[in-house]
Amino acid sequence: MDKQSFVKLYLPAARMAGDLYRINPVVIRAQSAIETGWGESALARQYNNFFGLTGYGVVNTYWHGGKVSLEENGLLFRRYDAPENSFLDFARLISTAYRLAAAVSNYPAAYAREIACSRYISEVNGDNRAAYCKMLESIAQSLVPIVYNLNNENV
Repeated sequence: MDKQSFVKLYLPAARMAGDLYRINPVVIRAQSAIETGWGESALARQYNNFFGLTGYGVVNTYWHGGKVSLEENGLLFRRYDAPENSFLDFARLISTAYRLAAAVSNYPAAYAREIACSRYISEVNGDNRAAYCKMLESIAQSLVPIVYNLNNENV
């Protein structure tokens, strides 16, 4: 799937989650692009998990406890009934556990720094905070014109 198709397909879910939890849908989209390789990961395609959220924690409105283990790293990940639930669960998590990031989500560079320096990023699992920050900011900037064009198509 090309980048524009990925953005177009999941923009409604990002908007819904962003509106409900007051998080910029552009940064939600950018983070899902990173976490799924623009929708190509097995976790996204087969299990509707667009953010790499692990299968730990309390069951909630969006995640009903379904889990899947991916052989490459042995971690348990959340399995969602629909893509929208993944977006909503992610926005819920960011707004409650990463409040500083949520508060600056209209400023993608500031959001990227907050998330990259938080416990959301796990260097133990091979994540590189500086690279993640740079990639998130870059993708968010590249999405602004795409989202703007898609918004104007719907007017």
